[in-house]
Amino acid sequence: MTLPFGVASITVCLCFGVPPQDCRSLNYESNEQTNIKFLVKLGKSGNEIRDMLLQVYGVNAMKKTAVYKWVKRFSERSGWPATSRIEENIAKVRQIVRENRQLTVRSIAEQVNIDRETVRKILTEDLDTRKVCAKMVPKELDEEQKQSF
Repeated sequence: MTLPFGVASITVCLCFGVPPQDCRSLNYESNEQTNIKFLVKLGKSGNEIRDMLLQVYGVNAMKKTAVYKWVKRFSERSGWPATSRIEENIAKVRQIVRENRQLTVRSIAEQVNIDRETVRKILTEDLDTRKVCAKMVPKELDEEQKQSF
């Protein structure tokens, strides 16, 4: 036997201790979260999203702080690429290190605008360098590199 949608959702809400009159707002919230995720992917700001939700849901719209919480959560998942270790960034780090070998990982990360751990991995794994007396140098120097020092 199948129950009408309203009856099933009231039963579910009562199981979780939510009064039947609040069941409708629970359905709104899950819809609002889906809408927030969609609008974040479109690049909308928290204020724009909140205004749109107010237009659609009126007084039943999610509270402002909850909207910002979901915007932040959905933005974190999709904000940064899976990796910043792309050829472009590796080339930038290589050039910066060639110009000044005494820079810190932090300053290189700020110049390239990627996180410090990624810069460290680029330096050690991609460029095969290690720290020697506060300078990043290749682990094994060829004749040309030995002469440049």
